[in-house]
Amino acid sequence: MSRCPTSLARRRALGAILAAAALGLSLNGPRTLPSAVAARAQAPAPSLAGCPMLPPDDIWNTRVDDLPVHARSAAWIRSIGSDTGLHADFGAGLWNGGPIGIPYVVVPGTQPKVPLRFEYADESDPGPYPIPPNAPIEGGPQSDGDRHILVLDKDNCRLYETWSTYPEGGGWRAGSGAIFDLDSSKLRPDGWTSSDAAGLPVLPGLVRYDEVAAGAVRHATRFTVQRSQRAYLWPARHFASSIRDVDVPPMGARLRLKAGVDLSRFSPSTRVILQGFKDYGLLLADNGSNWFISGVPDERWNNDLLRELRNVHGSDFEVVDASGLMIDPDSGKARQPGGGEPTATAEPTQAPTTLPTDIATATATPQSGPTETGVPEPSATERVAIGTAVAADDPRLYLPLLARERR
Repeated sequence: MSRCPTSLARRRALGAILAAAALGLSLNGPRTLPSAVAARAQAPAPSLAGCPMLPPDDIWNTRVDDLPVHARSAAWIRSIGSDTGLHADFGAGLWNGGPIGIPYVVVPGTQPKVPLRFEYADESDPGPYPIPPNAPIEGGPQSDGDRHILVLDKDNCRLYETWSTYPEGGGWRAGSGAIFDLDSSKLRPDGWTSSDAAGLPVLPGLVRYDEVAAGAVRHATRFTVQRSQRAYLWPARHFASSIRDVDVPPMGARLRLKAGVDLSRFSPSTRVILQGFKDYGLLLADNGSNWFISGVPDERWNNDLLRELRNVHGSDFEVVDASGLMIDPDSGKARQPGGGEPTATAEPTQAPTTLPTDIATATATPQSGPTETGVPEPSATERVAIGTAVAADDPRLYLPLLARERR
């Protein structure tokens, strides 16, 4: 995989030039997005700091606009919420003292590596990790939320991700951690978590300001649901639920915005994001609030424009059958549209994988959260403590911070 030859400074300069048009600072007419098939085929794969965000033929970076609809699409959309609007779980400014979104930090290959202690060491890649002492933490240093830390080693193109991360001595302790070679589509061992419930990397699925400013989101976008199934679909490797209802979506489900959804009523920047949802779709990667779209915090975001996503509802989406893209169940490498191979099976054969792992039960207590970017209001998201048993289909079992559920 070749690296992007453009320097970081030049990319930033280009982003600044494009930002005004792409982010709605100039609204002199609708922005024209490339639509020719040839242009799509030649579109550059996502990259960051000179590193690929996984290979160009990885499932994260593969278009799904021509895939067949999954047989359980209608049921899974209803489960997530047909009438519920999207929520940009990222933006500018702070909420509860922390940035809005999931931050990351880029480090050189010489960054000192420090020890980590994992709660779930048997499903974590052992340290040390090159985490700086001042690494940005999801939600901020005082957060009691997911506390993801994402570190990109730009010289070796290695991605280090941890969940529930706290400083400890000269290093860190975390719930779980994973290391990804960004030149490879190799998946984690079957049944393993990562820093995300689905066992997938987080950073490649985040919406970033610079890619929107450049005019295209060319990868699937990470999103969350309140209730997921005790099952997972390729490329996911792990479930995080006790719910066996087949009408509830499993981890790894791939959704796309329907082709007929009119984007002309949205601002240019929102159209870029939504076009990405049509072309590359959403990928269910963690439990949380319904239709929460993940992205990177950035002071350049316009929160008012991001709120336009609330006008797109669950009924505007459909689940696709991506099973025909799979080449190897242990790899995220995908068959490519127009590559002379079928892009999907004609019949929906994407049966969720389930594991016989015992799932602990829990009791839930409510918390508050932002229901629109930067605006704190009560949220359906709950935080859980291990304890009292509840029914297997109790909606409280979806929760992202249920440590035992992540096993």
